[in-house]
Amino acid sequence: MSLPSFLLEILVCPQCHAPLMESSEQGESELRCTGDGCGLIYPVRDEIPVLLVDEARRPS
Repeated sequence: MSLPSFLLEILVCPQCHAPLMESSEQGESELRCTGDGCGLIYPVRDEIPVLLVDEARRPS
């Protein structure tokens, strides 16, 4: 399930304030930071974005 477009327009990375884009890995939805130096990946649990830096993972 994808997040509403109006929500994606206002969400930004809490670390660097770059826009986020929705992606899916292994069937799980997540939000990826589009910032050049950041790139954190935030989980989406039960259709709720978890925008905590401590919960994010670095890209591999």
